[in-house]
Amino acid sequence: MPSTAVAQAQPVQQLPLFDLPQARRRDPVTSHQAAASAKELQAQHHRVIVACLKRFGPLGKDGIAARTGLTGVAVARRTAELQRAGLIQPTGKTVLSTAGRPEREWKVA
Repeated sequence: MPSTAVAQAQPVQQLPLFDLPQARRRDPVTSHQAAASAKELQAQHHRVIVACLKRFGPLGKDGIAARTGLTGVAVARRTAELQRAGLIQPTGKTVLSTAGRPEREWKVA
């Protein structure tokens, strides 16, 4: 497993692969095109979120969403994926969401 220093030095464009959307072999061409598009969007979201946390430091889901233009739902889904990949982690603190509820604060691992 790479050290933290190596993981932080890793270019954002080289994120590991995640559980990416796939189409079944017999699905129509449009399903394969949609799956490929979803993979590209997922990878783009991962890059944007990691870059945001590197630039602005620890943030909650709504803070990331406000600075990136992503929706809160997209950020929540992607932070879980990025956490499983070991690229980001919770700080152990909570911050208030835009609705005034506590939410996890995230940082680059």
